[in-house]
Order: sequence, then C-alpha cells, then structure tokens
Amino acid sequence: MKFTDWATRVLLIWLMFATLIAVLLIGRATQLHNNPITYHTSNPQVTAWSQYPQAQFQSAKEPEKKFQRVIKSPVKISKPLARYVTTQAFAQYRPNYQVASVDPTNYGERYAQDVNGVTLNNQPIIVLHETGYSASSAINFFQVAHTDESVQASYHALIKLDGTVIYLVPPEKRAFGAANSVFESPGVVETVQTNPNLPASVNNFAYHVSLETPPDSYDSSSQETHSGYTETQYDSLAWLIAQSQVPDDRITTHHLVDRSGKKVDPINFDGNKFLDLLNTYRQVRPIYRVSK
Repeated sequence: MKFTDWATRVLLIWLMFATLIAVLLIGRATQLHNNPITYHTSNPQVTAWSQYPQAQFQSAKEPEKKFQRVIKSPVKISKPLARYVTTQAFAQYRPNYQVASVDPTNYGERYAQDVNGVTLNNQPIIVLHETGYSASSAINFFQVAHTDESVQASYHALIKLDGTVIYLVPPEKRAFGAANSVFESPGVVETVQTNPNLPASVNNFAYHVSLETPPDSYDSSSQETHSGYTETQYDSLAWLIAQSQVPDDRITTHHLVDRSGKKVDPINFDGNKFLDLLNTYRQVRPIYRVSK
C-alpha cells in the first residue's frame, strides 16, 4: 500500500471520529439547554436568637478554677468588681423549654440614640409581667402582625404554669412589653423615647419576662381574686434570671414602671420568695481588674 493511500485512510478515519464527537457534543449542549442544571446552595436563615435557648441551658457547674492574676509592671490594682455566677443548685434544676416565633411587627431593634439624637447608655433592667390569660393566647397574639404601633406587644420570655420556659424575642432585640413607662432608681429616672408619636418607655433597655396567669384568675385585677403563681414558675423565673448580670435592684415589675395607671401585673407576686430563689441560683463573685 502506498503511503499516500495509507495517510488518506487514516485521515478519513480521524474525520469520522471527529464528526461523531462533534455530534455528541451538540446533542449534549441541546440537552443542557432544554434541561438546565440548577445548583442549590444551602443558605438557611440563621437568626441569633435561634441559638439562645441552648445558650441559656448552661452545662453543669464546672469546678472552680483558681484565680490567676497577671501582673505587668508598673500596675495598679483597681477596686474589686462583682459578677454573678450560677451555683450548683442552678445546674441541678432543668426546666423544660420551648421556642415560639414572634411576628416581626411585634418587636424591633434596640436604639443607640433617642429621638433627639442623644446617645443611650442605660444599664439593663428586667421587667416582670403576667399574661392575663393563658400562655397560648399571649403567644397567638404575638404571632399576629400588628401594623398599629399602639397595640404591638411582646415579651422576651414567658413561663408557663408548669415551669416551662418559652423563649420568644431574642434578648438583643427590643420587645414591646411596657408602653408608657419609667424606671426609677435612687436619684435617677430612666426612660427612652424612640418614637415621637408615642410616650417614652423602658423597652429600649428592658428584658421582659411574663408569668402565665392561673386559669381562676383570668381578667383579675385584684389581689383578693388572684390565686398567685406555682412553685415551678418561681423556680424557672429565678433560674432564667440567674443567668443574667442584672442586679437585684434593677429587677422590677410592670406595675412599678407603668405610667398609664392601668397595669397592675404581676398580681400577688411574692418578691421575697423570688429573691431567695434567685440568690440560691446565683451568687456574687468579686473580680479584680488589673489596669495600668
């Protein structure tokens, strides 16, 4: 066979393969055009408060570590500061908990400035409430969108009759628990106006916790007809607040901060019992700050 004949045959065979490959590629392109591939990326909505219940459920109390002081020269040791730490009693108490969503219209962001542009630096307070009716009725209300700002309402947390803690609004958000309200401490009156059309309130620096009202006290506004709260409610309330750094004298009630003259909750709340439990679940530990 002549070389030219052999080269011709090889060239023809190569052209046939090339044509076949081209046909296959065109067919694949047509298939992709008609049935495009969609790449699904996992991008779930992650909200800060979704992890909050787990953060609240602290692990069993770790063994106390010896305090080590780092000294740099020259140094000046500041006066001791106090910090709350949870106790073994706290670690041993484990209430049930639930997470319930709240419609975004019923809570908002905490403001850095008031309506006049004044920078805000209020220390947190805790305001105690009661639902007035069942826990489920309160949650249902919070889950409904309310465009009227005068009726928007929410708590950060709610404690049912059986002691179950229901997490509602993340603590870094502003729950609408007290409308026209003021917190009074010795020599200081604290309130913040964030909406020029509404009265000032404590909401911007408050953490709102509510106790479920007992069924025999629905719509009750007097101590005589209110049967009070369960032991497990007091335990769970103290357990929840023990995880905060809010001091006892900045824990108050809706009745005390209210300036509308209409709020009397929580009715028949035993403050002494609550504080005794709170001091069982947390204690003060001095902290020494090392500074130059």
